[in-house]
Amino acid sequence: MMKNIAILILRVLGRVGAVLFPRVLWHVLGSIRNYTYTGALQHRFASFGSSVFAWKVMKLEGERYIHVGDDNVFEPGLQLTAWKDGDNQPEIRIGNRCLFRNFCHITAFNQVVIGDDLLTGTNVLITDNSHGGTDHAMLSVPPRIRPLVSKGRVVIGNRVWLGNNVCVLPGVTIGDGAVVGANSVVTHDVPANTVVAGIPAVIVNTKA
Repeated sequence: MMKNIAILILRVLGRVGAVLFPRVLWHVLGSIRNYTYTGALQHRFASFGSSVFAWKVMKLEGERYIHVGDDNVFEPGLQLTAWKDGDNQPEIRIGNRCLFRNFCHITAFNQVVIGDDLLTGTNVLITDNSHGGTDHAMLSVPPRIRPLVSKGRVVIGNRVWLGNNVCVLPGVTIGDGAVVGANSVVTHDVPANTVVAGIPAVIVNTKA
């Protein structure tokens, strides 16, 4: 009984708030929170332009190896990691005006380079590394303690669109203007101005 009353009171308060405070005000308050949050994080990076992290980032690692350009938006749930281990020199470079939707995961042991105007769907993975090899000796080791290895850097060009749940794997270059369909796994280079989809992703249409 008390629970139902409490829920009713909260709903009434919500309705009152919606009347007293229009949507634009909530948007402004959210923007203030996000820019303040970004200000608390941006000094950790190798370079950071006029971009913004929405509350809240899930994981940041190796920020001193990460370069972020201007006017990028990172929605909640972001994982952005550059892993330094021994002599490797990890690097992530992100261009300008990119929109990374919820729960995007970008990780580098070698190098990940992203151009301008990238649009991602939700739950996108961009990685140049994996946990160890697949030989018998390595598979006997728990995945979490296997050493990271990279089969090559990842390069994503300008004006690329990655749909929901896309995985971009090591050693891949995606050309300018390419579109990768939802739920695809990119294991090979994608030419510019093409549409690819599937597991593994293959060309399904040429836009040029």
